[in-house]
Amino acid sequence: MTTTADQADVSTPRPVAPDDPNLLRVAATSSPQQLASAIAHAVYAGHAPKLRAVGAGAVNQAVKALAIASGYVAPTGRILSFRPGFENIQSHDGTISSVTFKVIVE
Repeated sequence: MTTTADQADVSTPRPVAPDDPNLLRVAATSSPQQLASAIAHAVYAGHAPKLRAVGAGAVNQAVKALAIASGYVAPTGRILSFRPGFENIQSHDGTISSVTFKVIVE
């Protein structure tokens, strides 16, 4: 049975693995505002985050978050852009293709 706390966990952007703290997983249920905030905080800390999305809904949320994050960091003189790409990830169901977005700070 899924609890409300479990559902909040799924939609909150967070690092996937301790060895890559700049990687954020994006789900179709992710909040674009929360994800944008995570991106902006990473940029302020001097990191270049990378987003990973599986599925059309997740890609949609990631693109919205990138646009919002660009607005968050604009007053500091930073310009955000991103480089899209594809990655194959191993899952218990086999290999899954994901869309990745590498954030570039100018």
